[in-house]
Amino acid sequence: MHYILHRPSNTVIATTDDLALLVALRIRAMQPSLQAVGRFDPVRARERFEKNFIADNTFKIIQGDQLVGFYVLLVKCDHFWLDHLYIDPNHQSGGIGGDILNNLKKIAGQANKPLRLGALKGSRANNFYLKQGLVKIEQQQWDNIYQWN
Repeated sequence: MHYILHRPSNTVIATTDDLALLVALRIRAMQPSLQAVGRFDPVRARERFEKNFIADNTFKIIQGDQLVGFYVLLVKCDHFWLDHLYIDPNHQSGGIGGDILNNLKKIAGQANKPLRLGALKGSRANNFYLKQGLVKIEQQQWDNIYQWN
């Protein structure tokens, strides 16, 4: 996991104490997309995130002293998996997500591994990832899978 040492300067590794804040941010960020496809369930969203939460893989995005987003990056044997990338709705469309994604693409490039992620079908995130140069490589029941290499 030595790649993580080159994380963006505005990020800090999460702790287990951050779980409630991260869950709340995730729900705020995902609610419009999940409602659009008729799948918004805050209890399910909370349980699903809590079940797989590993603080060491989770990076809070900070502006000033405010939490504005977070991401979860998993290092796999043949690729990096961006498991979550959420920006608080009040801070979206300001370049934060693009900056984080550009940094993660650099990390993946330096490691000579592709960066992969999934986005809920019908979510605005799909257009964001395409504009960022990722390519859709697979369609699953609920998600589109993207890759950058």
